[in-house]
Amino acid sequence: MLEELPILSLITFSPLLGLLVLLFLPKQRSRWLKITAIAATFIPLALSLWLYADYSSRSPEDAAAYGESVTWVDVALNKETVGDVASYSFKLAYQMDIDGVSLPLMLLTTIVAAMAALASVHIKKRWKAFYFWFLLLEVGMLGVFMARDLFLFFIFFELTLVPMFFLIGIWGFFGREKAASRFLIYNGLGSAIMLVAFLLLTVTAGFHQVETGSGEGVRLEYSGSYEVLQESFSNPDSYINQGAPESGGDTAMTTAQNPFYLSEAMRWTIFLLLLIAFGIKLPIAPFHTWMLRVHAEAPPSIVMIHSGVLLKMGAYGLMRFGLFLFPAQAGEAAVAIAVLGAVNVLYGAILAMVQKDLKLVLAYSSISHMGIVLLGLASLNEIGLEGAVVQMVSHGLISALLFLIVGSLQERTDTTELAQLGGLARSMPFMSGVLLAAGMASLGLPGLSGFIGEFLSLLGLFDTQPVIVAVAVLGVVLAAVYVLRAVLAITYGPMPEKFAALRDARLVEAVPMIVLLAMIVLVGIYPSILTDPMAHGFDALIHMLPGGEAS
Repeated sequence: MLEELPILSLITFSPLLGLLVLLFLPKQRSRWLKITAIAATFIPLALSLWLYADYSSRSPEDAAAYGESVTWVDVALNKETVGDVASYSFKLAYQMDIDGVSLPLMLLTTIVAAMAALASVHIKKRWKAFYFWFLLLEVGMLGVFMARDLFLFFIFFELTLVPMFFLIGIWGFFGREKAASRFLIYNGLGSAIMLVAFLLLTVTAGFHQVETGSGEGVRLEYSGSYEVLQESFSNPDSYINQGAPESGGDTAMTTAQNPFYLSEAMRWTIFLLLLIAFGIKLPIAPFHTWMLRVHAEAPPSIVMIHSGVLLKMGAYGLMRFGLFLFPAQAGEAAVAIAVLGAVNVLYGAILAMVQKDLKLVLAYSSISHMGIVLLGLASLNEIGLEGAVVQMVSHGLISALLFLIVGSLQERTDTTELAQLGGLARSMPFMSGVLLAAGMASLGLPGLSGFIGEFLSLLGLFDTQPVIVAVAVLGVVLAAVYVLRAVLAITYGPMPEKFAALRDARLVEAVPMIVLLAMIVLVGIYPSILTDPMAHGFDALIHMLPGGEAS
């Protein structure tokens, strides 16, 4: 049934229904604005759960039935026809698809967005504008994980920048303007680098031949289609491989005669551009300083989305476009990527241990946990890659829950300084218990989602890089130190008298806390709910690696 519906477009653009309703509501009616926005986030959540259940029941061959493709730009190029060539054109398509890699991240996005909408009840001003940007941000995030055209991906990717800029700059804390500016500068630079890489891909690997019918000649197109790019890289007779004796293809056409040939140097250039572009978003140290300001200054409900989803866009882009299109370069750079991951793990863990503000503890913790994702990507085998995706989902759920608690604490105490908090387990036992459970998940306690992602990522890399894994494990051990230090400082010890009458979690806060914690436990005790849809998601990549065999 779902294959008969444009389900991917429905999920992506369904938040716009709430946005349209918001436009007609008076800006003073805060209650109606909040109800409308929250309800709008539950529409894509319900649809994504439906899609997830339907996808999980299908065979890998049937899973491609959800794809959508419509040509939206088809420009004829001004070039004389030669021989059998009927026409030249530049084509962009509205192309959406889903697979076992992007499906869990799509579901993560809808869950975190819905829970963040509930947490946004703490917002005190300009509710209409806030929810407008909030829902537009969700559209961009969902589109990123389902777009299968380079420029459609770029549009959705950029669509997340503008809402985040305003959400940080207007509704953030004291240093919100600087945080928003730094966010825009760093991410704008990353986007510019990504666009250059996409343009290089389009004018080389995106150039392909289309049959137009008997007697009509062929049509040559420039396309940003992800399928076309994959076919060009994997086919030894494609234009980008012509003139390369080592490709095994037709070598009659020399490099000078073929302007589309992708030399080894150019492949490395594009790969490195993608690594830098998505590394800024991930972030990879030293491109992380902008993220610290966002975590400290943005409203907690927006940090839930930023830490829970937006950081994963960087890891997803690196996997989708870096690893899947350039497996040979990724294989040669695997050690360097693993080293960067280990640096992230240790750097984030060590600095998290000495932070005095809970927000910064969690910010550096995110850097450390995203290093685990890099280690999984560097493994270039099915176990490690599955671990990277599980770690992305797990960290998204855990960080969203932790920043949900941060927002509730800050609303009640007006501080997140560890030295000014203490003994809150007496006045807020429920919230303190959830904080402890989230902390245990963050440090990788078995039975919770954090353990599964870390274990699979490190296990996948262990066969090839045991020394790097051993170094990274030290950072994982240090996680217990900074997590327990922060949790114990907040929940135990002497409690300031002014906190004696603090109210525990309200229903609107308790519901998202319970949902996120339930998902963390579910993934921890039943990881197959994530790994089963990914069963064949990495086969194509692994087969393209030297000596690669899918497990």
